[in-house]
Amino acid sequence: MSQPSLPPHHQPSHQPPQPQGVRRPPSRGWRSKPALKLIAGGVLAAALVSGCGSGDDDGGESGGSSKGAQAKTLGKVAMPKVGKEANTMGTWVTDSTFVKGDVNKLVGYSLDGAESKWRIPLGGQLCWASPHMTKDGLTAILFRDGAGEDALCTKVGLVDLKKGKLVWQKEGSDSEGNAGVQFDEVTIGGGTVAAGGTGGGGAWSLDGKPLWKPAYLADCDDNGYAGGDDKIVAIRGCDSEDSSTERLEVQTVDPKTRDVKSSYKLDEKVEYAHVISTAPLVVAVDTGDSDAGTGTTDILTIDDSGKQGKLLSTIDVLAKGYQPNCPATSVEGCTELALDKASSTLYLSSEVDVDHGGPGDRISGLNLKTGKETGKTKMAESRSLIPVQTDDDGSLIAYLGSMYSEAGGVVRVDPKTFAMETLQTHPDDMKDVESDMDTYGECTMIYTGKKLYIGDSRASRPTSDSAARPLAIVFGA
Repeated sequence: MSQPSLPPHHQPSHQPPQPQGVRRPPSRGWRSKPALKLIAGGVLAAALVSGCGSGDDDGGESGGSSKGAQAKTLGKVAMPKVGKEANTMGTWVTDSTFVKGDVNKLVGYSLDGAESKWRIPLGGQLCWASPHMTKDGLTAILFRDGAGEDALCTKVGLVDLKKGKLVWQKEGSDSEGNAGVQFDEVTIGGGTVAAGGTGGGGAWSLDGKPLWKPAYLADCDDNGYAGGDDKIVAIRGCDSEDSSTERLEVQTVDPKTRDVKSSYKLDEKVEYAHVISTAPLVVAVDTGDSDAGTGTTDILTIDDSGKQGKLLSTIDVLAKGYQPNCPATSVEGCTELALDKASSTLYLSSEVDVDHGGPGDRISGLNLKTGKETGKTKMAESRSLIPVQTDDDGSLIAYLGSMYSEAGGVVRVDPKTFAMETLQTHPDDMKDVESDMDTYGECTMIYTGKKLYIGDSRASRPTSDSAARPLAIVFGA
């Protein structure tokens, strides 16, 4: 079976697994950046994920155009009062509702974010929320089995985001009949809800029928799944001979039976694997020396059309200085990247430094079939520039970071010339709020209907520097 050809600088390191939800230190020393969540797989075709920022007025080094349409602050969701940090993961937009994860609940708002329409009490804190949403508005969540600090992440739920309804909630049981299996994350794809983690994996059909349960055969289990579109991809870990590390395998499985359709064993140096996309199959791996905090050392494109997967290309993230943001241990959740499936182009940002000014970012396009660069933007001086999602015409939607004197916005990058056009800028009186969300928050952003939705994935106590930080905010014309 084909193995990824890892560069010689990749030596195994035995860092301990990081607990779910722990963020690595920001990779940029010059300013902290938001962890932007990606809606992948085209399951929400009208929505584009974006981030905070604005273009330069004079076009300058950033290649931006004039300010463009001036957006207004349409609505804000107040930060809930908490004694300690709480997970509020989950941000979605349907054709009629903006839905936000909150403390022990989901809340649906009007599209401008100004009024609440419904709420779904969960009885426990959110542990994970799938970014994927079916055409019918269904998504999957994982939450705790109670409100106490000792409550466990055992409750898997199917949510109808259009109706504001928890369709069902289930608890996993293992192959020996033991109930209350703990999971780390959940996804939806191919008509299946699949949850995985250190306790193994389980799955249910959309009508709540159990499809498979955690099984401990040959010391192997499913660490997690990736969904979207009509596929489910599993990252399966098996104990190695010395039992100190796991040998990871990428498996494309039948969403109804978990029968393995294609399998690819990762290099034994790989400690963690994150699925960027299921179609095409793109996997970010970490050999343990991603000291920049990206959670990634290499990005692999795998052909899973046959029973044995084949490696198509490898992108050396460390050598090129690219800066995707992948969670330390989770299978899904990589951000600060974008994929155009039609052209097989992956967009990644990197930090550059210049003598005549401060550091900044630029975006590069990479062909997934060859791993070679297709072009790059000019540097956004003293700003972060993050790829977010591609539009229907193949152009890139990106986040051009705010400066201390200006609020943020949304830009479009031409896929051929890599020139930038400003789509939307935000009110200057909101620059401090955006800066606080950039610095202290872990934001999910969706751009659809000429509105930018920003939702924080964590609720925390206010500080003297971030007292005005909201849980969510909506900008629009």
